[in-house]
Amino acid sequence: FMLFLAVFCGFLAENWRERMAEKERATDLAHSFYDELKRDSASIQTVQMRRIRRDSALTYLKKYFRDSSITHCPKAFGVNFTYAFEIFSPYLFEPKDAILDQLKNSGSLRYFKSMELQKLTGDLSEAIANIRTRNGYESNYVDANFHPYLIKHNDMEFFDKINSRYKLYFFDALAQYENSTEIFPFHFNKPEEFDKTESVNMLGSYQMICYGASIRQYADYQKLNTQLLQELRKEYHIE
Repeated sequence: FMLFLAVFCGFLAENWRERMAEKERATDLAHSFYDELKRDSASIQTVQMRRIRRDSALTYLKKYFRDSSITHCPKAFGVNFTYAFEIFSPYLFEPKDAILDQLKNSGSLRYFKSMELQKLTGDLSEAIANIRTRNGYESNYVDANFHPYLIKHNDMEFFDKINSRYKLYFFDALAQYENSTEIFPFHFNKPEEFDKTESVNMLGSYQMICYGASIRQYADYQKLNTQLLQELRKEYHIE
């Protein structure tokens, strides 16, 4: 009986130790996951605001190309042309998923006892995959249409003037120029090769692609991100 009791107590102690270790591991992962999600929450909000500004620029250009001259371009044209065609600005949200991958690939997701937390984590993984697919679609459209258009019509001197004048990250430099009283003339190159209908249709198609991603894939991610942050705070008492 004493031998049985000793073995049984040892089993209980080992089981308790494993449970405490799993709980500690779950807490560490939850905090790391929370930090990753919180950073991405701030990042996607910034990207979404920039996408709204670009959408406004695309609308401006479509109207301008239909009604106005491209041989004498006002300041607003140069600003909106650059917002619309600035292919290196962060209009794409690129989610971080290092902790998420660790949870999935190592089997550590089982440490989360909340079924709602497990479900939301799986849904988030799918949402990230959808965003990357859509980002690829946008990037392919830019490569196929914007690059050739910029090579033909862009005013690189305008870009260089803003870049050298403000010496900021270009998106911020452009915003500062937009709100200043300075005017750097924008010269639309090769206006004789400009096709109004083709340009409006190209911009409109791109605008629909980007708008669809913003209100679907990006919005879905934001909703799941918010729900996960709330669930993690509730389950692991994260401040």
